[in-house]
Amino acid sequence: MLHDAWLMARKDLRIERESRVVLGQILPFGALVLILFGLAVSPDLTVLGTERRSLLAQAAPGLFWMAVLFSSLLALGRSFAIESSDGNLDALKMAGLDPAGIFIGKALAVSAQLLLLELLLGLGALVLYGAPVGNAVLLATVVLLTTTAMTCAGTLYAALASGLKVRDTLVPLLVLPVLAPVLLAATLATEAALFGPTGNGWSWTLLLAVFALLYLGIGMLGFGPIMEES
Repeated sequence: MLHDAWLMARKDLRIERESRVVLGQILPFGALVLILFGLAVSPDLTVLGTERRSLLAQAAPGLFWMAVLFSSLLALGRSFAIESSDGNLDALKMAGLDPAGIFIGKALAVSAQLLLLELLLGLGALVLYGAPVGNAVLLATVVLLTTTAMTCAGTLYAALASGLKVRDTLVPLLVLPVLAPVLLAATLATEAALFGPTGNGWSWTLLLAVFALLYLGIGMLGFGPIMEES
């Protein structure tokens, strides 16, 4: 299974390295979303509390994860658009690869792309929104777990819709409700990592870990039947 996962991940990443879609198209899209979000919130408004900060900085965690979520939908759609063309999905079925390995490999490839996007978009968000980083370890943990949950759930639903003509519009309708609690937990945990205190942040991070393991397990079990039906 792990060998098959590595083969799938390496194949998808090699295709991305040659096409540069993430850096050439998805990254500019995510950056544009961040800029538009920044324009929608006035930087002159401030939030009163123990520390006085701008509303834009306070909203930075939620705006960042929304930009990542929208970008992930493009990356997931492209991941299975590659397999849907020229009968590649049928070739995968005939190759005898472990379905769980295919699922893990596809999720790993998308995760690697998203982590690169998150690094660049995160730097952009810190500059645009003026948010500090209070706990880098917590922030990195939140990013890894949220990315895992997003890609596992997204890969499963993208595979489910891959054989349909309406997959481009169906995938967001399927994925967004499932990822809503993940987005909420990620936003609150990121807020704790940026502004502190971090106690509640680790509690939300534990919930993110549960989501990540849950979606990973469901994907490994359900990807085989989905491939047979697609």
